[in-house]
Amino acid sequence: MRVGVGLPTTTPRDDPAVLLDWARDAEAGPFTSLGVVDRVVYDSHDPLTTLAAAAAVTERVRLVTMIAIAPIRNATILAKQAASIDALSGGRLVLGLSLGAREDDYLATGAAWRDRGRSFDRQLARIREVWEDPAIGPHGGAQDGPPLLVGGGSAPAFLRTARSADGYVHGGGPPRAFDSAASHARSAWVDAGRPGEPQLWGQSYFTLTDPDAGDAYLRDYYAFTGAFAERIAADLLTSPEAVQDRVRGYRDAGCQELVLLPATSDPSELSRLAEAVAPVVNG
Repeated sequence: MRVGVGLPTTTPRDDPAVLLDWARDAEAGPFTSLGVVDRVVYDSHDPLTTLAAAAAVTERVRLVTMIAIAPIRNATILAKQAASIDALSGGRLVLGLSLGAREDDYLATGAAWRDRGRSFDRQLARIREVWEDPAIGPHGGAQDGPPLLVGGGSAPAFLRTARSADGYVHGGGPPRAFDSAASHARSAWVDAGRPGEPQLWGQSYFTLTDPDAGDAYLRDYYAFTGAFAERIAADLLTSPEAVQDRVRGYRDAGCQELVLLPATSDPSELSRLAEAVAPVVNG
């Protein structure tokens, strides 16, 4: 299993330059991807803009949205932005998309909250059309566009994965939660008559520098979920042993790439995480 690391685009930071320094350091390994999350009504950096910047200071790692909220964006512009990042990075983009769970992001962008599911279905089809249209371009690593992942935990999400995407990205939690979601994604894939298997990506939050700050960040970021924010914060990985157990658990559940998202912006998080995952990745 491959292990990626998130960029601290939503965590409290004093210096935005930490993002590019983080990307440069992640390039040294053992990480295979740089991931970003998405939120509009929050003190955060735009995911696609951030990945474009990261593409300029890296050459090896893949660049993945974990996820970007599709229905709040124009599908044609989203497809062109993604294709541009893919081309500029030498075919390293992986575009993970989902509905998002925050109504305030829809209100802020003027998108329809109630129609978001149908809108997302139309967008997935339109994105493929744009990527396959030689008149629009640009084209990166593949003529039909970068790998496309769908996120979410509902039956429609698994159907969208099977019908319109290359794989599924899970929203986090213990390995048993990933295992259950991955099983649904595989079943939908088979039912749709797709050959092979879907790509399966997962994510988990970690901090190896400041558990209290990480806990406070997750409670704030997920405050809109109410009491569920407590469960998310409780799942925060705060020791090398916890990180190693999580990597092994996701690997055993069939995850192909696990992206570990930072809960602080402390630059030392990256080197500590690299040291923690090295025995599992190299073993």
